Formats: sequence, C-alpha cells, structure tokens
Amino acid sequence: MPIASLRQVEKSYGVRRVLAGVNLTLMTGERVGLVGNNGSGKTTLARILAGLDAPDAGEVVLRRDAAIAYLEQEPRLPPGLTALEAVLSGLGQWSAARARYDAATGSLEGASGAAIDALVAEQAAAAAEIERCGGWSRAAEAESYLARLGVRDPAAPTERLSGGERRRVALAALLARRPDLAVLDEPTNHLDVAAIEWLERHLAEDYSGAVLLITHDRYILDRVCTRTFEVDRGEVYAYDGGFGAYLEAKAERMAHAQRTEANRQNFLRRELEWLRRQPKARTTKQTARVNRAEAELAKSGPQRDRRVELSLEAARSGKTILELRGVTLELGRVLVRDFTLALNQGERIGVVGPNGSGKTTLLRSIVGQLPPTAGEVVRGKHTAIAYLDQNRSGLDDDRSVYDNIAERRRGLELGGGHPLDIARYLERFLFDPSAYAQKVGSLSGGERARVALAVLLSGASNLVLLDEPTNDLDVATLGAVEEMLLDFAGAAIIVTHDRWFLDRVATSILAFEGDGKVVRHHGNYSDYLERLAETEAAAEPQPVARTTPAAAKASAPAAKRGLNYSEKRELEGLLGKIEAAEGEVQELEAKLGDPTVYSAGKDQVAELVRKLDTARQRAAALVTRWEELEQRSADAGA
Repeated sequence: MPIASLRQVEKSYGVRRVLAGVNLTLMTGERVGLVGNNGSGKTTLARILAGLDAPDAGEVVLRRDAAIAYLEQEPRLPPGLTALEAVLSGLGQWSAARARYDAATGSLEGASGAAIDALVAEQAAAAAEIERCGGWSRAAEAESYLARLGVRDPAAPTERLSGGERRRVALAALLARRPDLAVLDEPTNHLDVAAIEWLERHLAEDYSGAVLLITHDRYILDRVCTRTFEVDRGEVYAYDGGFGAYLEAKAERMAHAQRTEANRQNFLRRELEWLRRQPKARTTKQTARVNRAEAELAKSGPQRDRRVELSLEAARSGKTILELRGVTLELGRVLVRDFTLALNQGERIGVVGPNGSGKTTLLRSIVGQLPPTAGEVVRGKHTAIAYLDQNRSGLDDDRSVYDNIAERRRGLELGGGHPLDIARYLERFLFDPSAYAQKVGSLSGGERARVALAVLLSGASNLVLLDEPTNDLDVATLGAVEEMLLDFAGAAIIVTHDRWFLDRVATSILAFEGDGKVVRHHGNYSDYLERLAETEAAAEPQPVARTTPAAAKASAPAAKRGLNYSEKRELEGLLGKIEAAEGEVQELEAKLGDPTVYSAGKDQVAELVRKLDTARQRAAALVTRWEELEQRSADAGA
C-alpha cells in the first residue's frame, strides 16, 4: 500500500529548477535510499515529502493518518529539557498520558474522601492510555536509543549539547516516535562506527515503518535499502535494490543513453550528406525528410555528469615522515597511553573508535596544536602536513569562495610549475562563476566541504590528516577523494566512520579500544573486523563435552545419532527450565511496566533493562537447545 506519492512535483529556487515534474511512490514499510550529487535536490525532495516545504506545482498524496517524521541536518531541540525529556516529549499522546498519571499520583498524597476516588480514577485512565500508546517500557526504550547512539548523559540539558549530540538526540527522538515514514537526512553524521552498525541493524530488522534514507554511507545504502532513488538534473530515477544494484543499473542506463546518442549522430550525418547532394527543389517527401532531420538536430544529447577533479601534489619526503614515541594524551582523563607509531611513505591509516575516545585529539597532537602529556611527536625535517579538521576551521566564513583560495595563493601551479588560474581551479571543484563571490558562511554543508578540500589541496604535502572528511560529501565526491588518496605518493591518517571508505583506502586500522589503549591492525576495515571476531571467538569458553570419548567415537561419521543418557536427562528437564526462564522474563517485564520503578532513578531502570536482555537471551538459548535435542531424538526414532 502506498504511504506517500509525489505527482508531477516541481520546485525552483530563482532561475534554478531543482525538481522538474517528479513522480514517485513510497510503499508502506519499505526502505528507500535517496542519492545524487550535492545540490541536486535530495534535501528539497525530502522536505516536500515531509510536508516542511511546498512544491511550486504538482501534489503530494499521503495515506490517511500517516505519521511522517523528518531528521534535519541541523535539528532544533526544545529548550529547558534534558536529552531524555526531549526524546520523550516527541511521543505525543504517551507523554501526555504519562504527565497525567504523574500528576494524579503526586496529588494523591494529602487527598481525602471523594478526591481520592477521582484521582484514582484519573490515574487508572491515564495508565490505560499509556498501555494503549505502547506501555510503560517506552521510557526505557527511549533511554536505550540514546545509549545506543552515543549520548552518555541522558540528563544533560539540551542547551549544553554539541551539534553532534543534538543530532543524536533528535535521531533517538524520531526512532522512539515510530513514525509510519521516517525521512532521515544524513543520519550517520557524528555517529561512531558502533552506533552506525547498530542503526543499520535497527533499520533493516527492527523498524516497522517506511524509511527514506539520504546518506553517503554506502554500506547502509547497500544493506538496508530495497530500492534506490537518484535525483539528477531535476529528474528522479528509480532502481530496484541497494547501492551496488543502483551502480550497475545506472551504468546500463548511461550506456543506453550513449548508444542512443551515437545512433542520433549517425542519422544526422547521413541526412546532412543527403541534403548536400540534393538540388534545391524539393518534393513533399523530401521536405518531410528535411523536417525530420531538423527535429533531430534540435534535440540535445545526454549531459555528462560533472565530477570533482581532485589531486594531491606530493612534497619531497625525507627519511622520517612521522614518529610517535611513547605518546600519552590526557584531557581530563587518559585518551592515549604510551602509544608508539612509525609512519612510512605510502601508508594510509584509518582511525576508528567511539566518539570522545581521543581520535581528534591525536590528530591535533600530530599537527602540533596540542603537546603530548608524555612522550614525543617527531615530524620529519621535510614533512609538510595538510590538515582537514571536522569543523573546516581553516575557512573564513565572512569571505567569498574565491577569496578563501586567493588569500592563500594568488596563482596555483600544476605539476611541472605550470600556472593555473584560481577560477579554473575552482571549476575543478564544481563551482560555477556565479558562486565565486558567495560568502562561505552561506554555503551548504557539501559546498563548504568542497571549498575546504580546495584549500587543502592548493599546496604540496607529504602527510595528509583528514578528520571526518566524508561528512556532507556526496557519493561521487567521496569516490574522487578515495581515488586521490590511492594515487597519493605520501602518507595519510584518516579519522572516519565511513566503513566503505576505509575498506577502499586504508592499509591499516588504528583502533581506540578504551582506557587509553590504541592498537594498530594491518589491512582494511573488513580485515580488522574479521580479526576482531576471531579474537573474540578464541576468548570465549569452549562448551563442556556432554558425551564420553567412547560415545563420541561411536557417533563419528554415523548417519543419525540419538541421545545418550545424560542428554536424555537434560531433555527431560529442559521444559521446566524454559518455563522458569520465561517466567523470569515476564517478571522483569512486569517490573519495567510498573510506573513506580521510574521514580527510583535511571540506574535502577538501566539495571532492569540489562537483566531483561540477559533473561531473554537465556530463554532463547534454552529453547534452541531443546529444539536441537528434540530433533535428534525424533530422527533417531524415525
């Protein structure tokens, strides 16, 4: 069933036509990725679907009573609330019912007579409304979302949160609301890898509503989405499948367009040759042929995609590029403890770890902005560093795009010392002449990121430090950055949460593992995950053998093995254990459903949630074991 449709939707900003007669339909419960170059109209289309912007023409058709929520790139949170209260405030009827319940409960103390009966009735009505809106556990669920997304203090006032923390709180609030359609605009920005992987699983497996996902994270697009929409020059093209299927289908579409254009050019060539050979007098049939040729001549061929042209000029390197010798970094707590690293030419190190673990602090120490607490940072005599920080702080927001480049270098040079005009240089980063005078502070996130890259690449370097370079960049530009780093003769250290990027670029992974421990793993991100899984599997205790050596030998390549004596006894007792385990689950669920437990503080609630997760896992393991033994018993008797 359709949940939302756009019919012949058009949208323009001044003379620029962003959407040109767009038609699309989103079905209930499906996951759709929305891709396209920066400035192509992805956010405009998302805001129109969410009802935040109106189209210039066409219509938006929504399923009756459909709830739609939109995650903005720069969300605004209600002031005067904590992070948890901000999430709960978005639950609407549930929050109102909870407020009524708390008010009635608070008024019971000191009440008497008929007032008590009225308050008890109000309390019961509010409790029934809470149950109808999802139950008492929704507060614990909201707190769980905050923890999963990396918000460490749910009691922190919203006014004191950083931009990244506000985005994580806004995302938790949207997930807690459970809208019928969630429109997520760059939800992975400011999330660490663990939070992204949790969000990926949640959207793919647990979330019941439909999702429209605008993101540069190609793994999420590939693993979550069942369809992909591409916005290109005002048109929207729909493809079945995730990011990989989209790439294949788009390549075929472009190849078809090129074949069509080649056929058109051949037709025009033949017709022009015929026209040159014919006398000026024309028959009716000849006139029709001329008109047909002129109509084909008036058509425009397919436009080629403009692509960012990125290249890093490598400066001459000495024997040493960078060495960290027993480095310890502290900012209120130990972030890096006794860490040693030697970086060689051609190495590209990806840095991963939870938010706040010290990744940016390490880069600042390498640059020289922050001296180490202990140890030594040694930069080579000829080491030239190009540093892109998270906030793009090297840019002057009050100056124009052109001036931000010109103040660093009036004339740029190509390899071999050939001069390059700044305007020509900016064209490589897809800036039209009309944008040269625009102040950097007024640019979109993607445009600002391209200016930062233009500044970064305007000089020679042999050590590149990139802190979250993928934020705000479209997929095409990310591909250009990846190719640039692969071609670079120097060394690079990249802090990023983009797993696809790390798999393509990294030669080793630097993992922040907590308590100041930083470990280097050779290979890309997938290699790192595989090695991590092997280490964890080796550390797990091996299950105790349930059979004697003789029984094990007898069961070797036998066809169907029955149960030995101890397994039969185990099977007989499993149903009682399963019943007890499920009873514990129900008991814990009942405790979480008791409103009085939430007055005891978040620590007790968190402990109950942890115990409930453990009890559910134990019950599931017992059921799995019972099914295994029951099946073997049935097979042996068959």
